[in-house]
Formats: sequence, C-alpha cells, structure tokens
Amino acid sequence: MTRSVPEIFAENVFSDEVMKARLPKNVYKTLMKTIQNGRQLDMTTADFVANTMKEWAIEKGATHYTHWFQPLTGSTAEKHDSFITPASKGMAIMEFSGKALVKGEPDASSFPSGGLRQTSSARGYTAWDPTSSCFVKEGSLYIPTVFLSYTGETLDKKTPLLRSMDALSSTAVKFLKLFGNENVTRVTSTVGAEQEYFLIDKKMYDRREDLILTGRTLFGAKPPKGQELDDQYFANLRPRIAEYMADLDEELWKLGIYSKTKHNEVAPAQHEMAPVFTTSNLGADQNELAMEVMEKVALKHGLVCLLHEKPFEGVNGSGKHNNWSMATDDGQNLLDPGDTPMENLQFLTILCALIKGIDEYSDLMRISAASAGNDHRLGADEAPPAIISMFLGEELDAVLKAIEEDYVYKTQTRAFEIGINALPSFPKDSTDRNRTSPFAFTGNRFEFRMVGSSDNIACPNALLNTIVAEELSQFTEILEPFKNTDRFEEEVKKLLKTVLKEHRRIIFNGDGYSLEWVQEAKRRGLPNYPSTVDCIPHYTDKKNMCIFKKFGIYTENELKARTEVLLETYSKTIRIEARTMIQMARKQLLPATLEYIHKLCDSIAVKKQVGMSSAVEEKMAEKLNDLAEAFYDSIENLEIQVNHACEIKEILPQARFFHDIVVSEMERMRTTSDTIERIMPCSQWPIPDYSAMIYNV
Repeated sequence: MTRSVPEIFAENVFSDEVMKARLPKNVYKTLMKTIQNGRQLDMTTADFVANTMKEWAIEKGATHYTHWFQPLTGSTAEKHDSFITPASKGMAIMEFSGKALVKGEPDASSFPSGGLRQTSSARGYTAWDPTSSCFVKEGSLYIPTVFLSYTGETLDKKTPLLRSMDALSSTAVKFLKLFGNENVTRVTSTVGAEQEYFLIDKKMYDRREDLILTGRTLFGAKPPKGQELDDQYFANLRPRIAEYMADLDEELWKLGIYSKTKHNEVAPAQHEMAPVFTTSNLGADQNELAMEVMEKVALKHGLVCLLHEKPFEGVNGSGKHNNWSMATDDGQNLLDPGDTPMENLQFLTILCALIKGIDEYSDLMRISAASAGNDHRLGADEAPPAIISMFLGEELDAVLKAIEEDYVYKTQTRAFEIGINALPSFPKDSTDRNRTSPFAFTGNRFEFRMVGSSDNIACPNALLNTIVAEELSQFTEILEPFKNTDRFEEEVKKLLKTVLKEHRRIIFNGDGYSLEWVQEAKRRGLPNYPSTVDCIPHYTDKKNMCIFKKFGIYTENELKARTEVLLETYSKTIRIEARTMIQMARKQLLPATLEYIHKLCDSIAVKKQVGMSSAVEEKMAEKLNDLAEAFYDSIENLEIQVNHACEIKEILPQARFFHDIVVSEMERMRTTSDTIERIMPCSQWPIPDYSAMIYNV
C-alpha cells in the first residue's frame, strides 16, 4: 500500500464529509434533518443530491448505479442501470435524477416473500435509505435501500432493523428522562460484528462439488491432526494469508469499513476480522459488504473464503459474534457500568430490563440465529449451546444479589500482581470471558455469540432492539408516576428486586457445554430448541406477535411470511445438500471404491497364480465390499427419503421430515463414506481430503 490509511479511508464513500463539501449548504442541512429526524425528503433536494452524487461517482469511474438491498435470500441484491441518457443527434449524456435515487422497481415475486408476492402480482419497490452511505464499487454507484412490496409489506431484512431502531430510540429517550437525562434526544443501538471465516486453496475447492454447491463438506474423514494442540489460534500469519488480509483491509478501508483486528482463529485455516463499533443499520450494511469483499479478494489470491457456519466437520465452526450496546446522542454508552456499578442506578435498571427481556423472549433470540448451517455449529467447539442464557460475571452478579438482599456491595478494586519486577501490575476486568454463553456481558456491551458466520446481523439486532424497547417501555410506565419524587430511587430498587426474583433463572455463569447445564436449564424452565425446525414455529406465538405489532416492526402477515420463508429455506438447504451427496456418492465416491476393490481382486488373483499369500488384499477387499454395499443402500434410501420429503405439501411437516429423517440418513451415509476414505489410498480417492484442504494454504 503506497498511500497511508487516512488517505485511502472511505475514499469510495459518499460520506458526510463529501456531502458537506459538495452540496449547497441549504441542501446539506435539509438532507441532514432528513437523516437525523426521519423527515421525508422533498424531490427538489433529492434532485440536487442525485446530481452531486452522480458527478462524484463518475469521477470515481462509475458508469452505472444500483439500488443495493437485502432480500430474504440471506444475501444482497443489485440491478445495475447506466447513467447514459439519449441526447440529440444520436449522442448521449450522463443523467441521474432524484426519482432514480429515491425509488427503484425490482420484481418482488422472484425473491422469497412467504406468499406476499406472486408472479401475477410481482411489483416491488426499493427506497433509498439516507441513513447509510452510498459508495462506489466496481464501476457502479451503490445506493443502500429498503425493499417492500407494492402493497407496502416489508420484503427485506433491513426495514425491520430500521423500525426497531426507531422504537428503541423513542422508548429509551423517555426512560432516560426519568433519570434526569433531559438533553438526550436519540438513542442508537450499536454493533460490532466479529466475522470468522475459512480460507482454502481454490484448486482444492474446485474439486469439491459439496463446497461449490452447499458451502460445506458433506463428506470428509477427520485429519490426523485437528486443533488439539491449540497451535493455530493467534499463530503467526502464513505469508499467503498475511497478503490476503493486507489486501482485504485496504479494500474495506476504501469503503469506509473500520476493519480493526485480524488474526488466526482456533481451527486450522480459520481466521477472523473484527471491525470498530458503529450504528446497527450501518453495521449490518457494512458486514454484508465485508463478506462480499472477503470472497472477492480471496479469489485474487487463488483462495476461496468459506463463510458457512461449519464447512469442516470435527473442527470449530464459524460465528459472527454480535457485540451490541446502546449509545445516546450526547455520548453515553448505556451499558457502561462505570467504576461503581452498585451506585449506577440507571445502568442497573437497563441491565434488569435486558435480563427480563432475554428471559421472556429467549425464543426470539434463538430464532434470530437459526439456520440449517448454524444447527451444525451450536453446542460445541467454542460455539454456545442452543439454550439461551446470560453471563454477567462475578461482580455484576454480586451487585444484583446485593440489591435482592438489601445490603451494600462494595466494589472491589483489583489488580494483577504479575510477580516480575520489570512488569507493571494492571487492573483486573470486572468480568471473566465465557465463550460457552450465548449472551455474555463483556464490560460495556453484550456479546451475542450465537449468530452464524453467514447470517445477516440485521435480524438479531432488530429482535434485540425490539425486546429492549418493550422492557424499557414497561419500566417507564411503572416508574413515571414517581419521577422527581423522593420515592423514585426506592421504587426503582423495588422494581429491580421483582425483576430479579422472577427472571434470575436466565443468568448462568457456568459451563454451557456441560450435561449438568442441560438438566439445570430444564429444571429452571428455560426452553431448549436444538434445531431450526424446533424454534422457528414460535416466531408467531401470541406474545411475539403482540410485541412486533405494538412497535410496528412486523404486521401479522409479514411475520407469518417470514416464518414460512425460514422453514422453506431450511427444507431447500437440506434438499440441496442431500441431492449433492447422492450425486457425489454415485458419480465419484462409490465408483472409486468399486474400482479399487477391483484392483485388489486383480492383485489377489495374480498372487494366487504365483503361490503368494493375498491375505491382506482379501481382508481389505472384503471390508471395502461390505462398506460399498452399505454405501449403495444408503444412497438409494436417501434418494427415496428426499423424494418423499418433496411430496409433503405443508411447510412445517416437510421441514420436520427433512430434519428428522433426511438429515439422519445423510449422517449415516457420511459415516460410511468417511470409513471408506480412511481405508482407500489417497491416489484412489477422487476428492481432496481434510489434510490437503486445511493445511495447504
């Protein structure tokens, strides 16, 4: 990189700085009011902004523009139109109007809609989201937008997030005024999404049909060495990986993404990129963009970036640790307990609102991280279990117990004495780190570790914002009559005691992987939804429907549609994986096995002709032949079960059949195949094995 980071940072972003420098002052002020206060943008202002944006984009080499949105496919979508407009005498000019900036019209029936859109009623709209910056990439001006149907239903993942942010802000501002924060006018949820990923050589990837079609290896025996030695985590970066990460940082910085941290993760070939915190809507946009850039930069280095939650069986899966907090427009982090959390009544009340909310809506938290891919990851290898709980750490837990039992907790100032004279002592954090907890307090934020690596973080943050908005709304209603009275503090503590008594069950600071916790969680009455199919139907439970309708996050139809889309996506994912297994098994793995058995038989015949012992070949041939027969039967049975699943018309029964029957048969087939792979010579096995893929970069 020849230029410095400050020189290149956000150079391809139509940022606030660019707008301030290029737009007329009155236009800039009007646009800022639109962004900050949610006012409607008039078309005169839109035309000014569009023309300025076009000129800037052309200077950056753009010839096209696209409305960039996040449909329910799980990825982003874009349709590119050029700035070219016909002029007189067969010439062309470059134009871009406010109307084109503000609104687009994609075909809504071609995206998942849960029945809200059909081919006979296909119109959809994209609408500019001015709270997220436009940017130039690969010759096009990208305009972040929301996506909705002709009849007004939301069809994307971003609109509910924006709605939830507004709901959280309005309720949190009212709540903070109870505690004397009269100057706060807006509260924004913030997020920093740590992105885990795998890198493998593209030549290996190209030989694995399962990776190409599904993103994960459907076959593959464990390698002799996995992650047992813990020698991958934070290890020195290999030159090829370091070069990739350097290029990735540069490309992300150009797009205004604060890529902060990079390192090797626990599993071989696994790595992580972590950004600086930003607002939830911008964080969601930037994470989607980051994943796209990661994949494209990898190809330039002859690599493939795998974002599936479990691309390799038996080693760590990949998550997207969603670090969530709330910030006021006057600079407060509402989840910062300060030096004396016992005295920080506002913080403790917000904390108890979270405790109550996570307990009451743990099903929504589980749903927000549900997918077929994440089902393979949750519950082991540093991924949290499927049972929702909260980790607070010793000190915060002690503070809450002091409130419950009416005694004064004295904050302990603790320092590590290292015992080496040349090294200074340093303060000890108030909480440990619990990597088995789904929702862990980490000092001034909560880390929601359940989210899968390929997931769009808009969904978990929208649900979390909505839950907190509901609880703060309830707390405000209870405490409002005592505002500015001598009884206020007493009533707050009374409320906190009640909340802790009724909802302490959600707090768990122990080992979330232990069998004892499963039994303890059951005793506490905490729900356990091991799979996506178990939890998704609860999306439309009455209490969940009520909270979404109350804050205008989803209508009843929108929520039912999303439930349908999630279940359909699960079934389609398993169907694709099963059919990929059948094809690979029939066309590659079984023929290779039979061919090697034939070679063994030829060797046996030759040895017998010359009077040599063929005992080894006979044992191998017999064992492989038995396995081949079992493998063939499994292929046939899996195909029968997949075909049967596809005949089931109702969405939930179909998803359950795929989960209960098809996935089980897939696991049996894999077990047989992996046993064959351990016997077969590498030269005879038609696909790269785990050792070749994860240790070859």
